[in-house]
Amino acid sequence: MKKILIIQTAFLGDVILATAAINEAYRIFPEAKIDVLVKKGNEALLDNNPKISEIFTLDKSLGKFIEIKRLTQLFRANSYDLCLNFHRFGSSGIITMRCGAKLKYGFQKNPFSVFFTKKFRHTIGDGTHEVARNLTMLHEFGANKMAKPELFPSEQNFSKVEQLKTMPYFCIAPASVWKTKQLPEKKWVELIQKLIPQGRVYLLGAKDDVPLCTSILNSLRSEKVINLAGQLSFLESAALMRDAKRNHVNDSGPLHIASAMNAPVTAYFCSTVPVFGFGPLSDDSEIKEVLGLDCRPCGLHGYDVCPKGHFKCGDIEV
Repeated sequence: MKKILIIQTAFLGDVILATAAINEAYRIFPEAKIDVLVKKGNEALLDNNPKISEIFTLDKSLGKFIEIKRLTQLFRANSYDLCLNFHRFGSSGIITMRCGAKLKYGFQKNPFSVFFTKKFRHTIGDGTHEVARNLTMLHEFGANKMAKPELFPSEQNFSKVEQLKTMPYFCIAPASVWKTKQLPEKKWVELIQKLIPQGRVYLLGAKDDVPLCTSILNSLRSEKVINLAGQLSFLESAALMRDAKRNHVNDSGPLHIASAMNAPVTAYFCSTVPVFGFGPLSDDSEIKEVLGLDCRPCGLHGYDVCPKGHFKCGDIEV
């Protein structure tokens, strides 16, 4: 293989988990040019990755079909030997189908998989990790059954957060896109109250998470709790999380950042369950959840509000 295209145009966490397969592809084909396609906004996750030659982005705000046409024309000109599509939905399937690669591999669940060279099962709920599911596409070439994702913060990224590491600290990422995957605010306050005597506490998140982090901060009124939501890039957050005494996260993107940095992490699973295959991969990892609820899991991603109206799965001991 001289040229490989890897596609993962889903969410932040999915892109991070795909880096394990990128690493394996590089190990197997060290001379190959490996390009990656991600959704616009996620490309910064892959900065400084020495295994990647070029990063392409799919920007649907410019028009989905205009972008698909632009990218497929570009990819056909690149003459890839192998395309690995880890995304299971239509737009990536069209791109894979029309990319011109000699071999087109993807999951059966993709609606355009009939046009792939080889299709692979993607079973959620049997305990197989997403990383392992992705790696099945590389097994015939000698890939390991499991590997760890990886991120590469730069020296500048580490320098940006160095001043925050002057005393022991914890990182808290309290938000999630899906509200029922998010530990209730009162639980975060309860947890942080226990952590304050042990060190400083940093609240992490995107700009959209500022209101939640501000509300948590206002409930605590402690100088040892600092709201960094919206102030750090992906890789700056990764650089900070790496050296934390512990990171506390939901079943969401920051969980996978912790895995990629092999940072100590406690993951809180509310409406979703670890057997879906998105659990932590750090050497020092812990999962907390409420067992025995017949309504859990209520879906693969969760909802804005609990379908039952009680949100008992969020009553996790912290």
